[in-house]
Amino acid sequence: MGRPKRNVVAAAEETSTPPATLTSTQSIARVIKAEGKSLYSCALPNKKTVLVELESRFRNTIWIKRGGFVLVDTKEADVRQNKIDGEIINVVRDEHTWRKESYWPKEFPKASEYAEDSDEEESTVGKMPPMEDSEDEDE
Repeated sequence: MGRPKRNVVAAAEETSTPPATLTSTQSIARVIKAEGKSLYSCALPNKKTVLVELESRFRNTIWIKRGGFVLVDTKEADVRQNKIDGEIINVVRDEHTWRKESYWPKEFPKASEYAEDSDEEESTVGKMPPMEDSEDEDE
């Protein structure tokens, strides 16, 4: 049987509003990869990669995509006798609201929705392959 709807709504409501301040053990992190069993590899603002566990109240309720942001707490990392470095205590769903907070790290700049005009090669998606000379094949 699934979770009651009130639990799902409460978890969703909690993730939509950012906290007023962060403690010294809390930080915003970018999700790199889902490792399975509610474990995620995340990149902290100082470029350190940590393995964190999703808090039990968010499991099967809130889904985290790669490249998304989460609030990680590492206060019990020293107490644990395993590879897990912390716990995901909140999920950033409304990134626009979270970015307005003073504690948002400058190492995570806002990505443009549109590709910049760059000097890189053009995309070949949907184009025909280049024609090759067939003179060698006739001989």
